[in-house]
Amino acid sequence: MSEQSNKPQEVTINIDGKDYQVPAGMNLIDAVKQASGKEIPHYCYHPKLSVVGNCRMCMVEMGTPMVDRGTGQPMLDEKGAPKIGWMPKPAIACASKATEGLHVRTDSPMVQECRKGTLEFLLINHPLDCPICDQAGECRLQEFATDYGRGYSRFVEHKNVKPKRTQIGPRVMLDDERCILCSRCIRFSREIAKDDVLGFVNRGSYSTLTTYPGRQLENNYSLNTVDLCPVGALTDTDFRFKMRVWFLKPVSSICTESSVGVNTQVWSREGKIYRITPRENNAVNDSWMPDSGRRLYKQVESENRLLSCKIGGAEANFGDAIAKAASLLGSEKLAIVGSAHSSVEEQFTLALLAKARGAPVYVPAHLGEGDGMLISADRCPNTRGALVTGLISALPKPKLSELESAISSGKIDALLVVREDITQAGIDAAKLAGIRIIYIGTHSNATSQAAQVVIPAPTVFERAGTFINQNFRIQKFNACVPAPAGMRAELKVISEIAQAMGVEGLDGLTVPQVWKQMTTEVQELTGLSFESIPDDGRQLQAGRFASIRFPEGPSLRYNPESTSTATA
Repeated sequence: MSEQSNKPQEVTINIDGKDYQVPAGMNLIDAVKQASGKEIPHYCYHPKLSVVGNCRMCMVEMGTPMVDRGTGQPMLDEKGAPKIGWMPKPAIACASKATEGLHVRTDSPMVQECRKGTLEFLLINHPLDCPICDQAGECRLQEFATDYGRGYSRFVEHKNVKPKRTQIGPRVMLDDERCILCSRCIRFSREIAKDDVLGFVNRGSYSTLTTYPGRQLENNYSLNTVDLCPVGALTDTDFRFKMRVWFLKPVSSICTESSVGVNTQVWSREGKIYRITPRENNAVNDSWMPDSGRRLYKQVESENRLLSCKIGGAEANFGDAIAKAASLLGSEKLAIVGSAHSSVEEQFTLALLAKARGAPVYVPAHLGEGDGMLISADRCPNTRGALVTGLISALPKPKLSELESAISSGKIDALLVVREDITQAGIDAAKLAGIRIIYIGTHSNATSQAAQVVIPAPTVFERAGTFINQNFRIQKFNACVPAPAGMRAELKVISEIAQAMGVEGLDGLTVPQVWKQMTTEVQELTGLSFESIPDDGRQLQAGRFASIRFPEGPSLRYNPESTSTATA
């Protein structure tokens, strides 16, 4: 099939007097935005949900070229141009498609009056609590009232009072009097999450959002309804009243909950993270993310966080810890335990160290139950990266049986462990007492407690790098907050240990430097650079790994067209 035949058919539409080319059948709201950059304000419409047309905010004037009924020929005006027959009343853009010759007026006096009237009705019973509303700063009602509203109220009657602070789920709070009945949350729960639990009761000004009797909004995607809510009706119980959004800085990152590689934005202020929200990427997670992934930021300030180097359980400076680690790892019976939570760059550097020392590398798998959407059975973000970088040559297993046998037989007497608790991978904690262990990681565990040298490492929120997701899509994540004072990046730690051990070529490594070497040694990364990877990632060819069956079976990809999963 030719490339031209795959290209969507385009039609010409006229927007406020100018002609534009847009894909045939595109929703008119999206077509106007894509072609002219103009905004048609809307509340109920969302490109990933079904169209209901109940907010009436997106009304525009529409017309089509007139045709002589007798001859079937186009009717022309005095200038010889096609005569446009305008509809006598405005129509909603969300329920209209781009068709050949369609004319649209998005800012006529009639359209302006429609918008003012719609906003006036929406504000009749809406409380005037913007100063204390948690949605302030990202509220579409607030913004549209300013941009398209009258600027004053003619309503003098008492407002209808509706329920406030209603817990409709373990993570979602409802202030019903703010609800504008857009039904986005209802449609998401029914169409995407497949948990039909929300609905409206009563009529007219008394219509109220609620859950079905005996039910709660408690599925693992419930907080997406908070993202979808254009006003402050639905709020996250964890983020509620913690911080004004205009004080927060959003940084692009990747969720580490599983191998799906959900794109996220991490919101922080002055080095403290307050929330995580999804970032749209139609090739990976569409516009959604699981609730469980939103709470991962709490690991940054958890009580068992490692913050300082330790030698024999006592605090030590970084230089002494590196020197002690190098001396303990000088054994010929050295093994390395890497992690699928390390970045591509970190895994490649660790593979170079292992190769230079001739040390075997073990990477444990972390498996759970996938949900068929955005959580896979592989609970690591970079298992594919470990294969691509050559850190491992076969699929990891949950239990490190081979390593345990090697320790028991005396073939291994020194371990460099990175970001893993090997006691959780089947290694008897009692056996760790007889070997030398250097631990590099973020949190205290049984392995770090048995280690002679402990070197803290930054979390995913405190460093930058790349992960390769379950579909072999390489994606960047950025440092969202600074690492604790004095803490070095994992690349720096491995580089310093290698240098102290006399291994050449690994000193002073940075992410760009690692990429220069990776692109010459890793065939899947040829021609790439860290800077050239776009925000939505770059698809790699599975190539030599195409026949490998990963723990979750066929790779699952979220398919926004069918709101289900598809094999890739």
